[in-house]
Amino acid sequence: MADENVTETENTTEPTEQATQPAVEPTAPAAAAAPKPSAMPKPHAPSPAAFAHKPAAAHVAAPAPAQGHTEAAIHEAEAFGRVDDNGTVYVKEGETEREVGQFPDVSKEEALALYARRFLDLKAKLDALAARLKSRNVKPREIDESLKLLAEETESPAVVGDIAALKAQLEELKTAGEAKKTQIAEARKAAMAKAIEGRTAIVEKAEALAASLGDTTNWRSTADKFRALFDEWQEHQRNNVRIDKKDADELWKRFSAARTTFNQSRRKWAQARDTERKEARTIKEEIIAEANELKDSTAWGETSRRFNELMDRWKKAGRAGRNEDDALWAQFREAADTFFNARQADRDQISSSEKENLAAKEELLKKAEALVPVADEKAAKRARQELAKIQEEWDQIGYVPRDDMRRIEGRLDAVDKQIKAVEDAAWKQSDPEADARKSSFEEQLNAQLAELDEKIAAESDPKKKAKLEAEKATKEQWLNAVK
Repeated sequence: MADENVTETENTTEPTEQATQPAVEPTAPAAAAAPKPSAMPKPHAPSPAAFAHKPAAAHVAAPAPAQGHTEAAIHEAEAFGRVDDNGTVYVKEGETEREVGQFPDVSKEEALALYARRFLDLKAKLDALAARLKSRNVKPREIDESLKLLAEETESPAVVGDIAALKAQLEELKTAGEAKKTQIAEARKAAMAKAIEGRTAIVEKAEALAASLGDTTNWRSTADKFRALFDEWQEHQRNNVRIDKKDADELWKRFSAARTTFNQSRRKWAQARDTERKEARTIKEEIIAEANELKDSTAWGETSRRFNELMDRWKKAGRAGRNEDDALWAQFREAADTFFNARQADRDQISSSEKENLAAKEELLKKAEALVPVADEKAAKRARQELAKIQEEWDQIGYVPRDDMRRIEGRLDAVDKQIKAVEDAAWKQSDPEADARKSSFEEQLNAQLAELDEKIAAESDPKKKAKLEAEKATKEQWLNAVK
């Protein structure tokens, strides 16, 4: 039988973990882009006098209001700014006022509205970050980068609106960001602990399997279990948070050690099994050689006992592997059949003394039947010894008429079975494997007898039918010998 192998290659390094981090979401939704007029507000635009020397330019319409901002919100932001006659836009920030840009060639209202919308756009970024902090998959690095960018944008923004409130909101976001990072760290710590717990459970299963190895281990089934645990390890690795390398390496080292223990033990078992099979094959080859030396013998009684001894040795030899056992058994059976068929043919030629032999065997049957029932193993042993003597005399008497053979053999067999029932009870307690091998041999003989019954029933030629019946009688004696 071919050895079963664990398909995973031994490795003391943990398999590479697959990162399962979600894609980083944008810090804030992109604000609707305002249409660009031909003259955008400039921080340092030329004075009105300079424009007077230039040719008159066509009036350019102010950008359309950005989508998403209500008029009320725009007007509220506009309250914090003003536009002078030159188109310069200013914003009130606390008790001071500073210039944020210039938007000539449009009305003051249009210029002020543009910078108010810019304020609302900036506020929308802060609002977006506030919403993002409530997300389950926001990352600490994303929080830090977003806060850094917003801090730069709110330092001195070129907008018109409540900048103090904007900065206050930024400070709140910083506080909320720190709280969120703490929450993320705690959640990751809990997830990592759970992942370590799950992976440790897999390791402990593997270690328990390795610790349970012994003489009764089903190596194929255990190999399948280790393979399933390895698949479970990989699945757990893919679908859980990545644990620290130190913990991951330590757990993998334990798991790998359990698999190594299994593989080494299995190799030792395979080597021992191969040695046992080799020894069994050698013993059976020796038995076959002896059987071939006996197969042409005409000392029917003695040779029959020798073949029975060979059969006992065969059953105790063990298995040499399924294919080899079948081939070896075929060789042994061929030698045995040669002898028993020849013995049966010789018996068929003897007819003058068969009735006298029948009377003598019936007297022996009376002695044999007086041996049973037996009460215990000790009594069975004594009865077996006496029955052996009777059987020896039985074999020496010779053949009986064919019509009576089954009847008297059956009576003697019934005595043997009663004794054997007590012997088997004791034998099964000491050697159940030998009993199992014996049962297997009986099954083979029973199958052959059933096949002969079918052939006899279908055969019309008297000579061929007689030959089949002789072969059947031989098989029945074999069966009686091993029961």
